[in-house]
Amino acid sequence: MTRSEYAQRVLQQYRRLPGTYGRILRTDRRLALELHDRGIQLSVVEDAFVLAMARLRLRPDPDSLERIRSLHYLKPLIQELTETPLPPGYLQYLRHKLDNVGIQINV
Repeated sequence: MTRSEYAQRVLQQYRRLPGTYGRILRTDRRLALELHDRGIQLSVVEDAFVLAMARLRLRPDPDSLERIRSLHYLKPLIQELTETPLPPGYLQYLRHKLDNVGIQINV
């Protein structure tokens, strides 16, 4: 996958996440390219999307939270996942929990 294709896929998926403004900032494009340049696998970024949605939406009052304004919100999660991968099956568990509250992450 080329650098441009990688960035485009990350940004398209980010834009579709529930709880974002659905717009892409210039800094988001730079971060997506930086992730490619750092060799971050696309699957790690996609896992960060699921983890972020679970942490935000599976809380007692998720509607009280502000929308995600930038892809940079996910940068610490991506770092966390590169340092400590999730246990096998945990992402499927989170997806199931999100599905139960009406949130589907299509990555």
